[in-house]
Amino acid sequence: MKRTVFYDVHKALGARIVPFAGFEMPVEYSGVTDEHLTVREGVGVFDVSHMGEFWVKGPNALDLIQKVTTNDVSKLKVGKAQYSCFPNGKGGIVDDLLVYKYEEEKYMLVVNASNIDKDWEWINSQNTVDAELENASDNISQLAIQGPLAIDVLQKLTKVDLSRIPYYEFTTGTFAGVENVIISATGYTGAGGFELYFYNNNGQKIWDAIFEAGKELGIKPIGLAARDTLRLEMGFCLYGNDIDDTTSPIEAGLGWITKFVDGKDFIDREILYKQFSKGVERKLVGFELVDKGIPRHGYTIVDGKGAEIGVVTSGTMSPCLKKGIGMGYVKYEYSAIDTEIFISIRNKNIKAKIVKFPFYSK
Repeated sequence: MKRTVFYDVHKALGARIVPFAGFEMPVEYSGVTDEHLTVREGVGVFDVSHMGEFWVKGPNALDLIQKVTTNDVSKLKVGKAQYSCFPNGKGGIVDDLLVYKYEEEKYMLVVNASNIDKDWEWINSQNTVDAELENASDNISQLAIQGPLAIDVLQKLTKVDLSRIPYYEFTTGTFAGVENVIISATGYTGAGGFELYFYNNNGQKIWDAIFEAGKELGIKPIGLAARDTLRLEMGFCLYGNDIDDTTSPIEAGLGWITKFVDGKDFIDREILYKQFSKGVERKLVGFELVDKGIPRHGYTIVDGKGAEIGVVTSGTMSPCLKKGIGMGYVKYEYSAIDTEIFISIRNKNIKAKIVKFPFYSK
């Protein structure tokens, strides 16, 4: 099992450590609900150094990324990022990822920790244009500082005007005395905040500076369990739960990152365009429970007569809404907003209804 540079810090803070994506990671510290509400109302810090980072460089970098991702990378300007996915050649998804345009002819791809090796093999297998590839995953650490008070904490530590970094943009600057830190606003919680990318040897210095600067604002370390409940309240997909090699971006409601524009001949374009134009048989939806219960991954979704119509991919008791919420694939005819469905929980069919994303809004 791998460890991030913050492993000893997590242990010292009393985190519950679990195996995750090949790493020993903190799943919780003070409790999921407390950590969740800390991020929604204040500021919390996630160690997400287990994520993977690939550099794609050179005059053919754009051509390769256009081929292997669904979104239109040609629209990116330096300092901007976009959410995208790798189609797998069979209509499914190798992984979802972030694409950062770092410089002209230089991009950073941020991929899921559980898929680093798979993604690296995939992009290399598709690199017929001789773009320069570098897997920097083992050298780069990442902290996500999330919550409405994140900017108040971080602004103390940099001269970069953080208020001028809109959602899905980034810059590179000096942070806590460390040069060339990538400061990004691509959060996964819906609570606002920033992500910092830096070399591993600067990790302790940056961690200590952030927690010192945030002490008066009640800053706390946050584990992966609260990261999951936070992203679920926003209706954000989690690879391995809501999307995988068997789900298409069109089925998953990711048509907005699947761009059928002239000049972009990407993997699975024909398959996905057919789904986009003719429709799909199933759709990823959000639902909230009308009756009491907590939906979990793998639970069956049924209609009013008890016939199976789908499966839950993610579910939890929402700390903010105080009700069971979830995501799942259902037959298309059951996907309209306010449609009544039922979740099979311990041999009982619990009433629920289809709702719009996000589940939670300020």
